[in-house]
Amino acid sequence: MSTPVPISSSARATTTEEARYRIDYPLAAARNTRVVALDEAAEMIVRAASEEDWGQARFYVAHDPGHDLITMAGETVPLAGELEQSNTVVLVSTAGENSEAAATIGAACKVRGIMTAGLVITPGRLSSEALLTLRPYARILLVPADEDDLVELLRATRA
Repeated sequence: MSTPVPISSSARATTTEEARYRIDYPLAAARNTRVVALDEAAEMIVRAASEEDWGQARFYVAHDPGHDLITMAGETVPLAGELEQSNTVVLVSTAGENSEAAATIGAACKVRGIMTAGLVITPGRLSSEALLTLRPYARILLVPADEDDLVELLRATRA
């Protein structure tokens, strides 16, 4: 008489009983991320990141008061329209400029339930005007961020 061979966890996972616990819908599509530069140095970083191939990410520059955004092609578009299909906004700052725009965008995101992230690109410095500008409006804040952190963040969030 032979001894029964124990079933492996891989084999057990393929049973009908275990199949009912599987998630049977596809992964979510790429996030509709909006990346907004708040100053001239941040614009150069955002522009460089925009040149990569992204799913639904769109890239802008904002100036006070922040009701309009400027695309990388120089077109002016209303903030409200750009947030309509968005589920993530990344604010990028190096100098703390355009704090009113950061406040406008942050408030608009909060009302719509859009997740906001802030990148304070001030390598080697833990405090700056950029940090003070973004802190109230970013649910996630990367400080001090390096220039390549924006691309890594976008990849991590499947932008």
